[in-house]
Amino acid sequence: VQLQAFGGGSVRAGGSLRLSCSASGSVFRINVMGWYPQLPEKSRELVALITDAGTRYGDSVKGRFTISRDKAKNTAYLQMNSLKPEDRAVYYCNVDGFKDSDYNSLDAWGHGTQVTVSS
Repeated sequence: VQLQAFGGGSVRAGGSLRLSCSASGSVFRINVMGWYPQLPEKSRELVALITDAGTRYGDSVKGRFTISRDKAKNTAYLQMNSLKPEDRAVYYCNVDGFKDSDYNSLDAWGHGTQVTVSS
C-alpha cells in the first residue's frame, strides 16, 4: 500500500491550505483515515480523523480544520483554515483498514507534508 500526501506549503497566519492523502495498492477497505502533525522530537498527535460513523478533531483545530473523504478514490482531504503559527508541523496521513477480502490488516503511513505558518 502506498500513501501519497500533497498540499503542504507556507502561508501567513490566517491563511488556508488543503491537504490530500491518497491510498493505492492493496486496499480492500478503509475504516479510518486521519491526519497527524509532528514536530521535531515530538510524537505525532491526532488532529482529525474520519470514519463511516463520522469525524473527530483535536481540540486545537476544532472549528478551523475540516476532514473529508472520497471513498471511491481512497482519498482524504484536510481543509485547514485560519492557520496559526502553532499549526506548523509535518503532517502525516494514516490509513487503517483491510488489505484484502481475507481481512488482512492495513495500517499505513504517508511520507508527510510540511506545513509552515508565519506570523
